[in-house]
Amino acid sequence: MDRDTAWELVEDKISNRNLRKHILAVEAVMRRLAEHFGEDAELWGLTGLLHDLDYEQTSQNPDKHTLITEEWLKDYNVDDIIIRGIKAHAGKVNPESLMEKAIYAVDPTTGLIVAAALMHPTKSLAGLDIKFLLKRFKEKRFAAGARREDILTCKLLGLQLDEFLLLCLEGMRNISDELGL
Repeated sequence: MDRDTAWELVEDKISNRNLRKHILAVEAVMRRLAEHFGEDAELWGLTGLLHDLDYEQTSQNPDKHTLITEEWLKDYNVDDIIIRGIKAHAGKVNPESLMEKAIYAVDPTTGLIVAAALMHPTKSLAGLDIKFLLKRFKEKRFAAGARREDILTCKLLGLQLDEFLLLCLEGMRNISDELGL
């Protein structure tokens, strides 16, 4: 599956504008991390782009999240590596590969970064720095849905929290116009 086909699928399955932005953010960060680790940015990016494909259909039944996506993607001959990554982000399989560990940590991190940008005086990703993000990270009630324990699994990637947040922020800055931030 190429990126254009994957995006068409996202547009077909996801109507919520903010969810589409989240999906794009995860894709951008996964691409940035792939570059950092010398991995396949296309493969990692597609995993990010497709990770929440069934979210609107499964939001009331999280046990089915990613499993419907897996069924849909069978028609597209999508690589099993991508399927495992998608399932790993939601805890349906234990994250084992570097990519699986990355998407598990990236998914909640993008929400934290968006929330931080929206509360920052500049209301932009360009205005954010690591000090600001770390301060918000430590505030348990700030972006409470961004599970801190999941974000901290970045250590399984060999990255300290500040390094990981910087890479995530860089990835999201690459598409700041698309994110409206």
